[in-house]
Parts: sequence; structure tokens; C-alpha cells
Amino acid sequence: MEETILVDTNEVNLNNSREIIKSICLDLEEAGYNAYKQVTEYLLTGEIGYISSYKEARNRIEKVNRRDLVEYMLKEFVR
Repeated sequence: MEETILVDTNEVNLNNSREIIKSICLDLEEAGYNAYKQVTEYLLTGEIGYISSYKEARNRIEKVNRRDLVEYMLKEFVR
């Protein structure tokens, strides 16, 4: 009999989001942009225009759930 493996999909999604955001920040900084400012403005407003299209950053960030990311950041901040 095979053992059942439980996967925490929230943790998987969070890790995926973390990797996406990290790679976007690195790419935007490589292009000379203030990555943290762009991502912050996007998270606050939801306006995708704040993210440069450099290396498909705009398309990649749309895969991240903004609400979940902000909730996670708040939890980490008050911890």
C-alpha cells in the first residue's frame, strides 16, 4: 500500500510567488529600474503599468495573487 502525501498548496503557491517576485526584482534592477518601488506601487494599486515589460516582468507578476502576497508580508512584518 502506498503512503498518501499531503501537499500544502498554500505553501507551494507562496513559494512560487516568492520566486516570481525575486526574479522580477532582479530583472528590473538589471534594467536599471527601482524594482522595489515598481512592485510596491503595483501591489498597492493593482495597476500593471507600474511594472516594466522588461523580460516579461509584467506578464510574470500577473501570476502572483496580490492579496495573498500582501497578507503574507503583513504576517511576516508583525511576527
